[in-house]
Amino acid sequence: MLPHMTTELTVSRPSSREGEMLNKVPEITIWFWVIKILCTTVGESFADWINMTLGVGLTRTALLFTAVLAAVLYAQMRLRRYVPLAYWLTVVVVSITGTLYTDILTDSQGVPLKVSTTIFALLLAVVFGVWYARERTLSIHSITSTPREAFYWLAVLVTFALGTAAGDWTLELSGWGPGKAVLLPAALIAIVVVAWRFGGQPVLAFWLAYILTRPLGANIGDWFATPKSEQGLGLGTALTSVIFLVAIGATVLYLTWSKADVIPESEAPDTGVHGAGPGRERLALSLYAVAALAAGLLLHHTAQTPHTSPIAAEEGGSASNTIQLTPAQAVAHFPAADIASLKAIVDDTLTKVNTGDQSGAKARIKGLETTWDDDESTLKPMDSNAWTFLDGRIDDALSAVRASHPDPASEKQALTALSTSLGG
Repeated sequence: MLPHMTTELTVSRPSSREGEMLNKVPEITIWFWVIKILCTTVGESFADWINMTLGVGLTRTALLFTAVLAAVLYAQMRLRRYVPLAYWLTVVVVSITGTLYTDILTDSQGVPLKVSTTIFALLLAVVFGVWYARERTLSIHSITSTPREAFYWLAVLVTFALGTAAGDWTLELSGWGPGKAVLLPAALIAIVVVAWRFGGQPVLAFWLAYILTRPLGANIGDWFATPKSEQGLGLGTALTSVIFLVAIGATVLYLTWSKADVIPESEAPDTGVHGAGPGRERLALSLYAVAALAAGLLLHHTAQTPHTSPIAAEEGGSASNTIQLTPAQAVAHFPAADIASLKAIVDDTLTKVNTGDQSGAKARIKGLETTWDDDESTLKPMDSNAWTFLDGRIDDALSAVRASHPDPASEKQALTALSTSLGG
């Protein structure tokens, strides 16, 4: 993914001015894109782990990471040069925080994903507009002053929120599972690479790829965390977060040692970045337009085609229709504490449905999905039939609450059946 953009961006650099900061961001090499995707994965899985698995709650988790973001941004912006550890720690925290802001709009406030996607797209356009009007460049090779760095981090935060909303909206429209979900952003990134290599405007190509790596990384993270029964790897959000955090740490240590992504001090920033000429740039823009239209038509087609939710059983309906157990049989071999935790979430969700709090019900039931996925590796070996039975009941409940047009009667029926099964 744009592994050698640095070749296009580092031409005719003038000498540095006295007192000006060295560039505060890394060179755009393959390492940049590898670690960026790792960070986006952590943004999805770690936020879910803190929010749901640890039971901190969405609002408190967002407030916590807003405070952490303020602290790491303060430390990052006090530096005079690019430092890998500080820079990528900031990206990880921005990724988590941007994801949480989108989740608050969707889960707590009930804002439709198409609306939040539009809001963040417009906000990003405003950020870029003001940034360019003030600085006359959007090139990340020109982050050499505090105002430019402030614009840069604001743009990064909004791209993460936008990527989260757009990625989730895509899944809502398509119903794709974790495998298929990776393909669309990967294909769009490949088109951006082709357009850039053909001579498209490098700064535009960079920001398009930056936005698209957010849903790509999140989908990869979902693939790792999703149960094997739903064509995922079944690692859960906690283990997925650990794996990717370790990978980020190892990559940052390598970059700190090798300085492979550090722009030499003798090279001053280049603010006049261009492609291979106006003709090539117009052709690249045409390619982007065609790709966007094709993606839109594909999503429209999938939205019109009946499909199941990614969290629903993919073959033959839900498993609860094929395996029947009494409540006592369903929980007999599972730890009481684990079952009690699941039942508490189900009962809370049912209460919210009964009081007409649909957005609250959708937010609460996400904890059921996350907790169940995290417990799969422990519970399933204890009683495979019982696990499959409860998994089907959970799928029924999730599908009912998350339906495009929820039916309260169906929600109550699915949640009551699940609560009864967990009652032992």
